[in-house]
Amino acid sequence: MAVLLFMEDIILNSKITIPSTSLTFKFSRSSGKGGQNVNKVSTKVELLFSIDELRTSDEIRSIIKGKLRNRFDSEGIVRIVSQESRSQWQNKRIAIDKLSDMILRASFVDRHRVATKPTRSSKIRRVDGKKIDSKRKELRRKNINRSED
Repeated sequence: MAVLLFMEDIILNSKITIPSTSLTFKFSRSSGKGGQNVNKVSTKVELLFSIDELRTSDEIRSIIKGKLRNRFDSEGIVRIVSQESRSQWQNKRIAIDKLSDMILRASFVDRHRVATKPTRSSKIRRVDGKKIDSKRKELRRKNINRSED
């Protein structure tokens, strides 16, 4: 959840801050529930944000850009839409929270998985399972020419 500081900057953690001046909001009429309210009030919120305006180190910015490259449009802007609520203010909060959550998740570096060898007993279990399956399928055959040794 984002913390607003004097309604200006959104502080995600000690290293990442979203300047409020870099957020652009567009409002339009929402679809879905709301009855007559839907036809009269512009409650749908579209949040536009450029990752280049994020206040953070270049290293973290490049990690975020790499992970969110599919979310950018041709101009490098992330677009987030919210129309879950009947209130424009709530939809604005939801859009900001979605952006904050998306940036925070993208800023973490994934740990590399260390490949491990299967244990000897797991190899034996796997081979035994294969033998059992093979026997079961062999017994299903109609014309079995078994040669008893």
